Amino acid sequence: MSALLSYSILFTLCAYGVAMLLALWRVLRGPSAQDRVLALDFIYIVGMLVVLVIGIQYASSTYFEAALLIALFGFVSSAAMAKFLLRGEVIE
Repeated sequence: MSALLSYSILFTLCAYGVAMLLALWRVLRGPSAQDRVLALDFIYIVGMLVVLVIGIQYASSTYFEAALLIALFGFVSSAAMAKFLLRGEVIE
């Protein structure tokens, strides 16, 4: 791996870490439940991106499959939380 790529990966992971910390702050201090749900949605997306970047770093396809699972479970959980906020129940 070239030095430019390794430095780019390091910078990207640090930037994603800062973004996750800021989103965690919004989860803890969000003025409404909708803001908290949106911040959790953002956290799982950034988590998926972190897994993808690590997959690029180690050149392994296993990380890409893990990122796909994170995206799938994140979508389902976001839909469930949105339905709960809208109606007050998840299962009809």
